[in-house]
Amino acid sequence: MHFDFLLIGQGLAGALLAHFLQKAGASVAIIDDAQRGGASVEAAGLINPITGRRFAKSWRIDELIPFAEHTYAELEAQFQQPFFQYRPIIRALFSAKEDNDWVARAGESFFSKYLKEASDEGPLRGFIQPAYGFGQIEGSAQVEVAALLSAFSARSKQEGRLIQANFDHSKLILEKGKARYETLLADRVVFCEGYGLHKNPFFNYLPMEGNKGEVLLVRIPGFPREVIFKHKVFIAPFGGDLFWIGASYLREFTDELPSAGERERMENHLRRALKTPFTVVDHRAAIRPTVSDRRPLLGLHPEYPQLAVFNGLGTKGSSLAPFWGAHFADVLLQGVPLDPEVDIRRFRNN
Repeated sequence: MHFDFLLIGQGLAGALLAHFLQKAGASVAIIDDAQRGGASVEAAGLINPITGRRFAKSWRIDELIPFAEHTYAELEAQFQQPFFQYRPIIRALFSAKEDNDWVARAGESFFSKYLKEASDEGPLRGFIQPAYGFGQIEGSAQVEVAALLSAFSARSKQEGRLIQANFDHSKLILEKGKARYETLLADRVVFCEGYGLHKNPFFNYLPMEGNKGEVLLVRIPGFPREVIFKHKVFIAPFGGDLFWIGASYLREFTDELPSAGERERMENHLRRALKTPFTVVDHRAAIRPTVSDRRPLLGLHPEYPQLAVFNGLGTKGSSLAPFWGAHFADVLLQGVPLDPEVDIRRFRNN
């Protein structure tokens, strides 16, 4: 079988790139190990324009949010189910300095679109412990990533374009400007493997660091679902009646399994944040595909132009995947110049 593109991995990066390639009329096949899971399916799907202790504005967020909203609206229409929801983030502030810094940021025109100068607990009153103050982030949103990927997989499988199996790099044969893998022939193979890229013999020279995230899924009776709460950890609505608690950011790890220490740490944070009882239903872990300069990895292999990579979305995949998936589809199909901020040529293959 011949396809224009063979994508390896159908996490959020692979799914969104496939969407834009097919939208432009390209034929796409996907190889994905559905049993392996990955960081995408464990993610809360948060889109947060203001991050970190210094209340920094997320990279290129003014472009990313409207593009993400439009893209997810297209997908909602295609699949006839909701995926995207704007939800404000209520953030606990723990000192006079934090409160003053928040007010100062909110007064700057660069930040005023996203920050409210002051906020109380709002709908969370009665559920959360007191704090020195509270700030509110506007323009934040949440994507139901697991539901979206499930819909993608079901459709791809129904159309005969999804092969659920481990990809064996040693079986990839490069010939005459094309790539052959078992019974598949493709003009170009795009690796969207997430953290698995560090084992990819063609692209393992790229600085894929990896970052282990652990999360809890909990029940909190009556807790509001129209907002996201940040109190050391995020408390965000998840599937059904659950809430997503997380996430940890472990740069050093020996496996992909949940750890007792991280569970205890997150439960302790949750007890300090909540007045109301909660029940832990599940504890999960995954390795995020993070990069040393915190920018995605897009581009063609320096020696084999039939091989490409779309990876390194890290902790911000829900906002990054739509914009950069569309951009890379234009690069691959129309030859538009690749944005140098994400081009893998910023790293040299030594």
